[in-house]
Amino acid sequence: AVGAAAMEEAAAHNGSAAGAGDGAPAAARPPATPEGMALAYGSLVLMALLPIFFGALRSVSCAKSKNSSEMPETITSRDAARFPIVASCTLLGLYLFFKIFSQEYINLLLSMYFFVLGILALSHTISPMMNRFFPANFPNKQYQLLFTQGSGESKEEIVNYEFDTKDLVCLALSSVVGVWYLLRKHWIANNLFGLAFSLNGVELLHLNNVSTGCILLGGLFIYDVFWVFGTNVMVTVAKSFEAPIKLVFPQDLLEKGLEADNFAMLGLGDIVIPDLRSLTSAPFPYSLKKNTHTYFYTSFVAYIFGLGLTIFIMHIFKHAQPALLYLVPACIGFPLLVALAKGEVTEMF
Repeated sequence: AVGAAAMEEAAAHNGSAAGAGDGAPAAARPPATPEGMALAYGSLVLMALLPIFFGALRSVSCAKSKNSSEMPETITSRDAARFPIVASCTLLGLYLFFKIFSQEYINLLLSMYFFVLGILALSHTISPMMNRFFPANFPNKQYQLLFTQGSGESKEEIVNYEFDTKDLVCLALSSVVGVWYLLRKHWIANNLFGLAFSLNGVELLHLNNVSTGCILLGGLFIYDVFWVFGTNVMVTVAKSFEAPIKLVFPQDLLEKGLEADNFAMLGLGDIVIPDLRSLTSAPFPYSLKKNTHTYFYTSFVAYIFGLGLTIFIMHIFKHAQPALLYLVPACIGFPLLVALAKGEVTEMF
């Protein structure tokens, strides 16, 4: 729910450090250099595009394979309308938790939760790539994890998961990253988990039609703008939440190397929510029965434009920006203009 966090500079140009949301004073940091900022924001844009592009490709492959165990979950219009409300309640709840209870213990609990989820997400992400590196004579055994309820004719499957030895190897490699994240909270480990979450979100979440995408984006547009500009809730939670729900990149990498700590950040929701399939979900591009990727590339350009505009506005006003404020109009407007030019608006909806 807090995935639609604002894109922001963790340390503003006046040299003040990013606070933990508790109002405590923090030691001043030197302002980021132009080179450092360019590297940080360029890297964030690139990292945002990777899960969108490859997640969309894997989503299409998944649909073609028609593997019921991996079929994406479809978001309906009702789900889309309720999502901003649920997201707001969750965000406010997290904010109150951070204000009332010790931030240390909350983040410890969240770290363990995302440790498990991160390992599973990263394992699922790297599995197709790792399969190419296994030799042909690799002893690959098949396993099945089956958990049922009841007996006889009333027996019901609760969990039915099939995997093999290669999957176990991927799980072991992902566990190494998980331990690294749990012990060090290093920004590279955070980003590996964040990219895995984003790619899985793009791959496994579909909208049932374009209208649903407009409802979802419209609602989250209001949600993001209100919680960033109307209150300090979004920014406070984004800074206090020590979990891989955001991609981060240091602006002082050139000066401090891998131990840099002056971060720019981008919420994962700003990647998954306005992704390429929000307006080009399965029914639209394929229903036209034309061998074209016009809307795919249009949405891709729209996303780059919206994210670039977010960075530019943030740099001008020196304030955290709700990325969906710029991404939503771009991701809706660009494909709509193309549909108008091609006379396909009716088919689009």
